Amino acid sequence: MEFRVAMPTATVDMDQVRRLLCDADPAALVDVDPLQTGLRISVQLTTGELAGVLEQAGCVLGPLAIQPQPSVCCGGCGG
Repeated sequence: MEFRVAMPTATVDMDQVRRLLCDADPAALVDVDPLQTGLRISVQLTTGELAGVLEQAGCVLGPLAIQPQPSVCCGGCGG
């Protein structure tokens, strides 16, 4: 799943976020989205599980901060 996480004023320890996400899903990817002031995350977790991981990393989020994104998979690779 891909997610956008709105974090307009919070500072984030990206190393901690990456470490915890990779503990939950070794294939997880995360980066800062400079255009929408937040994070872009690709991870095999539910929205609730992702919220728990981000909370462990010290991110205080509102109830609508985590937005699942539509799939961009074309299916061409068979995965």
